[in-house]
Amino acid sequence: MNATSVKRRTAMRGFALTAALLSGLALAGCQTAPTGEFTNIDKAQGSAENISSLSAVIQRSPQDPEGYNVRGSAYGRGGQYQAALKDFDTAIQLNPNFYQAYSNRALIQRFLGDQAAALADYNRSIQINPDYDAAYIGRGNLYRKAGRIQEAFNDFQKAIQLDTTDARAYHNRGLIYQSQSQHAFAIEDFSTAISLAPDAAEPYNGRGLSYLAMNDEDNAFADINMAIKLDGKNAEAWSNQALIYERRGDKAKAAKSYREAVRLSPTYQPAKDGLARTSTG
Repeated sequence: MNATSVKRRTAMRGFALTAALLSGLALAGCQTAPTGEFTNIDKAQGSAENISSLSAVIQRSPQDPEGYNVRGSAYGRGGQYQAALKDFDTAIQLNPNFYQAYSNRALIQRFLGDQAAALADYNRSIQINPDYDAAYIGRGNLYRKAGRIQEAFNDFQKAIQLDTTDARAYHNRGLIYQSQSQHAFAIEDFSTAISLAPDAAEPYNGRGLSYLAMNDEDNAFADINMAIKLDGKNAEAWSNQALIYERRGDKAKAAKSYREAVRLSPTYQPAKDGLARTSTG
């Protein structure tokens, strides 16, 4: 389904969102955000070699804010958040209307736990450029994690109306539909996310959960297995695979998959509970 038809169907639905989450063990993992958010910042690479070359560019043009913005993105992808923050600060000092740098700095602020500063930066980015889809997606993620579901939905919807090609907008709107048990619409959004980012595991896992909620176990199993194939460290996908094995009565395979999920994420409660169920008796 293309973005235009998705927008039209969404406008026709117009349902009132609530904060209720999906109930039941099968959907316990549905609220996970997609990983790899730094892949959407200026396509920068976080390698030491790339950072070194970017530093050389900055040395040659120390008053060019774009160099700091790109190197900040590279630092962010490499997990060097304080260095990234410093570069985005410099980029904004050199160009106070650099809306991309505000949005990029907001993501760093989120990861550092300063949600108020992140929100202020996203708002500033959108104020400067009301058509910047990445800022809406980032702010939508911030709202969603804060439980401000309607505001999150509105931001993802706005990015989609701007014809974004960023899969996160569809994936995260799909998570909201899923949390409202609107599984047919969630599946549409997850499918669009997959078409935009076919190597991302999270939309497959999300779509698999919605298929499972609709008792389409075969499609659910295929999607969850694909999520594991794409990202073998996805604890939720392993737990969801285990759940399907458990539903099918294969406790041995279920326990094995739950055990892998617990190994990857020792605090993930659905996997711990599932392992306790399938490892006894």
